[in-house]
Amino acid sequence: MPAPRTSTARPSARPSARPVLSAREAQALREAMALRALAAGQPLTPVQAAALRTATAQRTTPGASRTAPRPPARRPAAKGRTATPGLTRRPTKPRRRAAQRPATRTGSAWPTRLRVVALSTLLLPAVAALVLPGAGDGRRNGSLDDTSLALAAQSSMLEDAGRYRLLEQEVAQRRTELRQAQDAERAARADVEARQATVGVTAAKLYRATPHERYPLLSLSVRDAAMTSGALYGQSLAERADRELTAEIVRAQRSSVALAVAGDRVALAESAVREADDRADAVLAAVRSTVDDLTPEITSVLAGLGAVPVTGPQQERNQQATARWQQYLGQLAAAGIAPPPAADIADPADLPAGFTPALDAAGQPIPGVVWAVIGSSPVTVVSAETAAAVSTALSQLGKPFVPGTTGPDSYDCGGFTAASWLRAGHAVPATPQDQWATGAPVPLDNLQIGDLVYAPGGQDVAIYLGDGEVVGASATTFQVSVRSLTSGSTATRVTLPAPAQPNPPLPVAEAGACGAPLPPAGERTASWGGWSNGQIPGEALCQLGVHRHALRCDAAASYGQLDAAFTAAFGTRLCITDSYRSLASQVSAFARKPKLAAVPGTSNHGWALAVDLCGGINVEGSPQFTWMTANAARFGFVQPDWAAPGGEKPEPWHWEYGYIS
Repeated sequence: MPAPRTSTARPSARPSARPVLSAREAQALREAMALRALAAGQPLTPVQAAALRTATAQRTTPGASRTAPRPPARRPAAKGRTATPGLTRRPTKPRRRAAQRPATRTGSAWPTRLRVVALSTLLLPAVAALVLPGAGDGRRNGSLDDTSLALAAQSSMLEDAGRYRLLEQEVAQRRTELRQAQDAERAARADVEARQATVGVTAAKLYRATPHERYPLLSLSVRDAAMTSGALYGQSLAERADRELTAEIVRAQRSSVALAVAGDRVALAESAVREADDRADAVLAAVRSTVDDLTPEITSVLAGLGAVPVTGPQQERNQQATARWQQYLGQLAAAGIAPPPAADIADPADLPAGFTPALDAAGQPIPGVVWAVIGSSPVTVVSAETAAAVSTALSQLGKPFVPGTTGPDSYDCGGFTAASWLRAGHAVPATPQDQWATGAPVPLDNLQIGDLVYAPGGQDVAIYLGDGEVVGASATTFQVSVRSLTSGSTATRVTLPAPAQPNPPLPVAEAGACGAPLPPAGERTASWGGWSNGQIPGEALCQLGVHRHALRCDAAASYGQLDAAFTAAFGTRLCITDSYRSLASQVSAFARKPKLAAVPGTSNHGWALAVDLCGGINVEGSPQFTWMTANAARFGFVQPDWAAPGGEKPEPWHWEYGYIS
């Protein structure tokens, strides 16, 4: 174990050696940070996006390489408008555009600039080209102007998605308050009914009672002294009953007041729910407006922003799917066709000029999909929202699978499809089961790009890409990836109205959540993602926040929760000495400790699912070890039999995410 680092205290009065940045230097630094985030495949912050837009605008000034201005993509004429032959331009909506193309500057370039500025100037187009699939094809990738607009759109959609998620939580809270108010109202109504029933029964008895029963004193007689005590006793009982009836009437009146107050609270809660719903709907409407204004060129660039490279044949398959999608958008752009809003093509009998309904094999219109003509051939045109959802989905390729997450750094299958469509202006639930229950079903023979496709059993969902392929967050590869459509799948279309009644649950099938393969009975395997032991690429793992320790992303998420619980119990974080061990590390460890280390290529640590812990956990019987044995399983971490006390090779420090050995 390396010796702890020591630091020498520095006099606090020492003047800072850091120079004050000028405005130009600060701008250059922001550009460099944006380039670093872009190259790392991370979503840009609004400040970084603004810096990159400024930088790309400056690259188009006189003295820099220029391209001829490209006319904007044309949209077919809106409904009710006289259409000219062919496709006509649709007027843009500058009020809603996320960003305008920077105007050409007339000033001369700066005579001098700091090295960081020069570095940013040289690297900006290079990084933009490297992160976009198919670099070098200017038509497909678009200009730097398209790149900056795509970055701005991506930033805007991420921000709006975050706003919607917050409003979604507020709506859920308001609905909870409404349910509580309704429960209180029902309880108040039941109390009123019970009080009224009691008063009614008592009043009915009085109504049927004789005068002597109501007023026993009327039975007093000077001729019969023996009746006096009985009459007085009866009168006391009657007076007590009157007092009880009066009190019951008061309680009934108070219950009525409480019921009125409860009714007012329900009305206020209903109003709060409607207000929160309206604000959430307004965010979605704003996202759809932004998406509707994106040209095919920008949407094409958007598909290549942020994808994480992976290893092996999967990378080529991911790239091919992205290239096919960008080629399709390029065809639309070259023909001057912009995907129309979903609302404009919802009714096949009332379409914008230049479009005709897409027909199925029986000659019936396919809802939500239209045809246009490029040259002399018909081509299917998806809605603007569908184009944005598919491009967003492709931009997340390679990101890790973590159960229960909805992005932007990791996803499960339902969270991935929900996040992709949310950034296109449509909110869908976060689980495959709920997405199927609330979606508009479509037959597989009418499957279209952008549809949600559910594997048999309904526990896995992905987005259809065409050509028999889907993109989704897979528990098989533990990453967002392109894969083949599963036979026997079902599908829903997001842009169509939800059914009046929920869809019945899909038939049960033997499959794990999000496509996780079920291991054969009695067999334990730690293999995942198609990688070999110790040869898992770093980008497929998630850091634990301690030195360079990393695990498979779902294990890393659970480790973080375990760490938080341990910290709450002991006041210190988990102490860790070992996690993922690469093949090279296994070779080194075996050379140094051949009797203790596993044979290279067989270590449990080579699957990124095992940790060695310290800080007391490594001591059998310690409070920390006892706590782990009682609580670790709640977070998915267990100790294999061979490492447990009394096992074949006791190692109290060794814990695994699930039984893998």
